[in-house]
Amino acid sequence: MTEVLALLILLMVIAAVITVVTPNLLYSVISLGAVGFLLAIAFLFLAAPDIAIVQIGVEIVSIVILIRATMGREIQKHTPVDRPLMAVAVTTGLVAVMGLFGLQIINQFPEPGVPVMERFADAPASVYLAEGLSSTGAPNIVTAVLLDFRAWDTLGEATVLFCAALGTVAILRRKARIGGADPAGETEDEP
Repeated sequence: MTEVLALLILLMVIAAVITVVTPNLLYSVISLGAVGFLLAIAFLFLAAPDIAIVQIGVEIVSIVILIRATMGREIQKHTPVDRPLMAVAVTTGLVAVMGLFGLQIINQFPEPGVPVMERFADAPASVYLAEGLSSTGAPNIVTAVLLDFRAWDTLGEATVLFCAALGTVAILRRKARIGGADPAGETEDEP
């Protein structure tokens, strides 16, 4: 599993470098989207599906907004960019150091397949399983955790996702961008 995570991190670093280096804005946005989706896959491999779902949701909204902003810009001719050799060498060195640091962290991950309850005696999962039914009365432990033990956290996550969706709708609305006037020159009817 560590090889797969190392490969995902390597691909994320490559996509991030492409994002910064490419002169085409649309290609840059697509590469940035690849970084986000690879990160979501890494979260799935790290047994964090809730974070992966939020990452995918945020990534989709971000990519839609960035592609819409990019498509509105005029296409410019590609001009060669003069990058000093020292800047490229320093950037490559920093990426290599960060990659090695990431590999060291991955090597310190616990063995795959070992439950958290076996690694930590006082893991919250043990408490939830032991006291879930008696504390909450919910026969489904997932419902007990989401709606009783971690209700404020669930409410916060739902609020963040709702605000992100609402913000996206507000930004992408055609009338909001034009200042309330219809593109054909017609005005809105008063109710």
